[in-house]
Amino acid sequence: MNDFSLGLFVYMGLIFIFLVLLLKKLAWKPILDAVNEREEGIRGALAAAENAKKELENLNADNERILKEARAERDLLLKDARDMKDNIISAAKAEAKEQQNLVIEQAKAAIASEKQAAIADIRKQVATLSIDIAEKVIRKELSTDKKQAELVSDMLKEVNI
Repeated sequence: MNDFSLGLFVYMGLIFIFLVLLLKKLAWKPILDAVNEREEGIRGALAAAENAKKELENLNADNERILKEARAERDLLLKDARDMKDNIISAAKAEAKEQQNLVIEQAKAAIASEKQAAIADIRKQVATLSIDIAEKVIRKELSTDKKQAELVSDMLKEVNI
């Protein structure tokens, strides 16, 4: 090889080494830093995505739990409402039965009272009729003096002194 080519080769090698060092100092470090920064950003984004996924799963689990609790509470409220309705109906039936029995007892008492009053009235009317009939019979029987004297003597005979 000739000296010129060798010199050129050495210069080119030196320039190449100089450029590599210059690039390393000025370009490679910022490029590597940018790549590393981007890689860290991607890792952070992946971690954030993983965290978001876990949070979403937790939220879904919480939503399911809340829905189950809400359904259980709804079922409990419905059961309580049905029980309350049944209790109100039972109480109303019992009160209606009590009122019915009270009305029946009052009606029986009224009927018994009316019956006693009717019996007393009938007895009074029978007594009045009996007295009227007896009065008429006695008047007819005692219409003459002879009949009156016979009655007095019959009564005296019956009485033992």
